[in-house]
Amino acid sequence: MENIVQSNKSLLTNKSNKVLVMVGLIIGLIFSELDETVVNTAMPTIIRDLGGLSMYGWVAGVYMLALSAFMPILGKLADLFGRKKIYLISMAFFIGGSIVCGLSQSMTMLLIGRGIQGIGAGGLMPLAMTISSDLFPVEQRAKVQGFMGPIMFIPMLLGPLMGGFFVDQVSWHWIFFVNIPVGVLAAILLASGLKETTEKKKVIIDWAGAILLISAIISLLITPVLIENEGLSWGSPTIISLLCLGTVLIGLFIWVESKVKEPIVPLHLFKNRNILVLSMIVFAVGIGLMGSFASFPYFAQNVLGLTPTEAGYLTLPMMVGAILSAMISGFLLTKVRYRELFGIAFIMPIIGFYLFSHMNIHTTIVQIIIFFLITGLGLGVMFGGDNLIVQESVDKEHKGIALATVPLFQSIGATVGVSIFGTLLSSTLTSKLGTLGNSLPKNMSEHMNSLVAGGIPDGLSPELFTKIKTLFVESFQHIYLYSFVIAIIAFVLCWFLKKEVLSSKEESQAS
Repeated sequence: MENIVQSNKSLLTNKSNKVLVMVGLIIGLIFSELDETVVNTAMPTIIRDLGGLSMYGWVAGVYMLALSAFMPILGKLADLFGRKKIYLISMAFFIGGSIVCGLSQSMTMLLIGRGIQGIGAGGLMPLAMTISSDLFPVEQRAKVQGFMGPIMFIPMLLGPLMGGFFVDQVSWHWIFFVNIPVGVLAAILLASGLKETTEKKKVIIDWAGAILLISAIISLLITPVLIENEGLSWGSPTIISLLCLGTVLIGLFIWVESKVKEPIVPLHLFKNRNILVLSMIVFAVGIGLMGSFASFPYFAQNVLGLTPTEAGYLTLPMMVGAILSAMISGFLLTKVRYRELFGIAFIMPIIGFYLFSHMNIHTTIVQIIIFFLITGLGLGVMFGGDNLIVQESVDKEHKGIALATVPLFQSIGATVGVSIFGTLLSSTLTSKLGTLGNSLPKNMSEHMNSLVAGGIPDGLSPELFTKIKTLFVESFQHIYLYSFVIAIIAFVLCWFLKKEVLSSKEESQAS
């Protein structure tokens, strides 16, 4: 299933207007990420309007499935056909999906639109890093991408505000329609600023590898979505069958990639120690950080008594810490060995998750803010830093697929982690509340699942309220203890990176 086609292979030139290109890339990045946080804020209103409560979780699940499945495909196509062309195609998909979502009159139509958006986002994020890396030498690139990484936090800050504004003042449809002019503006800026020369080249498209990769990722990643949204267990026949199918497809994909001339994911990438280690690190961070913190708003509302908006903004200190460390690491990456930089930085998440795992009912909001700040200070080294290491660890013709492959592992880790930690929290909390026995009112003990899902009810005696609140805290201690262990694993993995100071291949060869 290989097709040989004539392609104009595009190469970036020094005539590119870097300011226009970077503004276009940053706008595209912010709005592709902002879309996700805004949609989460507006989902209760969307559900009330369209119905389909049982499909609530699928709105995010379909988006992540499409993003994860097409990220490496679009990264490879960018290597083959040029960054500019594939980026603009990705933006067209994102805008097209936004139009479908905005016009939706049913949950089915909304899900189709979210899938199309996810395909586009799968190209926008990695290609933004790839294009920026082609524009700047490594010293400037470290500073630019050290700045670009924290930009991803802006959507988390603005999302609740924008979502609330559109839902309350206009219509939820406009959370999608607003992407259209912004996406068009980003595309125009990039198209006018980015100059590429072209050279004729025969391109072999590995369609078999592409189909197998998409099928394998969907088979594997749809399992946590089904568990979260359809109430299936990890041991159910459907889940086991999908996991087995995904494993077989991965095996077939690896076999096909070892045979074709132009593989979608060149297997030799994983012979590169930095690529392999970074993939493992971001996978661990995806599971441990995103998996455990996905349920933090539940803790903030039910244990700390905060409103949903207040709970969302309580994680801002982690973003502040990450922004500070990302900017500092952007300057240090070309001056100190990145193995030590990553290793030292990852001490902070270990401390942070240790503190989270020792919270109690007397832990104050100020203390939690400090815990988040400490955790963010360590994780910020990854924003831009891992991309820079990837860029300088592979040849230029493989840069696009390498920059798409490593984030793919983080996306997979996050998708699996959210499901695993959600299941773990639910089972732990149910088990602990069951120990109260006759202490619980009859209507609560007979509807334990409702108690777990709905949080601590009102009207309890102070003594019983304290007992239940303590069990809630202990359940969160339990899941953060697992995150603490995963943070230690990520710290150890950092020391398997190469002992090098980041520098471009051209500089290394010249010296």
